[in-house]
Amino acid sequence: MVVAAAAIVAIVIVSSIHPPAHGPANMASDGILIGKGMKAERTPSTAPDAKPVVNKPNASGGAVSIVTYIDYLCPYCGEFERTNVDQIGKLVDSGAATIEIHPIPLLASHSAGTKYSLRADNAAACVANYDPNSFWAFNKALFENQPKENTAGLTDQQIKDLVKRAGVKTYDAVSKCIDDGRYDSWAQNALDRTLTGPIPNSSVKQLKGTPLVLVNGKQYQGSLTDPDEFRAFIVKAQADTYSTPTPTPTPTPTATSAG
Repeated sequence: MVVAAAAIVAIVIVSSIHPPAHGPANMASDGILIGKGMKAERTPSTAPDAKPVVNKPNASGGAVSIVTYIDYLCPYCGEFERTNVDQIGKLVDSGAATIEIHPIPLLASHSAGTKYSLRADNAAACVANYDPNSFWAFNKALFENQPKENTAGLTDQQIKDLVKRAGVKTYDAVSKCIDDGRYDSWAQNALDRTLTGPIPNSSVKQLKGTPLVLVNGKQYQGSLTDPDEFRAFIVKAQADTYSTPTPTPTPTPTATSAG
């Protein structure tokens, strides 16, 4: 049900892209965290050699933590995203869940030489940097218009058209960012970190395929095309996380007065 990372040969060589550059703002964890009202958490741009800043899980139990590692060319990622986008969106918008999306160019060598996964990742990072609250809509648009694996994928202009359709308010800045390939090296470095592992806030040692979907740190390995099964997994993961019985207090002896 996943694309095996072990089967990918020579994804992208960093030196063939761009020299190291700062990462995008609002992706300090190598992903973008989106919460109530579909608002993204703001974080500063990171230095080229900076380690990701891991987002801490919500300890209150008020929101389910959903984390995805996806490739915009991966057909299984597309199945999962298109199947679950509406229910995840409703949960996040209401504040019942958060979603942290990690785009990674795992299949950059699977698009007839155009490096579509890398170009799509760069575009997503550009949107995160300039209009993070539009990231969810742009991410959805990329999967709704997902090209087939081993094709050239969308052109940069077609990706820019999706930026407009997603309602991104900073089109000119994002367009230039796409033309520059500004976050190509960052995207490759983020992939390398994911392949090396470990995956934060989970027991997953390293990425072995996409999509990787975590709910409260537990890996979802069910159907990618059954929204009911994923919904049930969310409910169970939330129950398991916060169902630890409260210990019964041990009575403390009280002193008695001598007669």
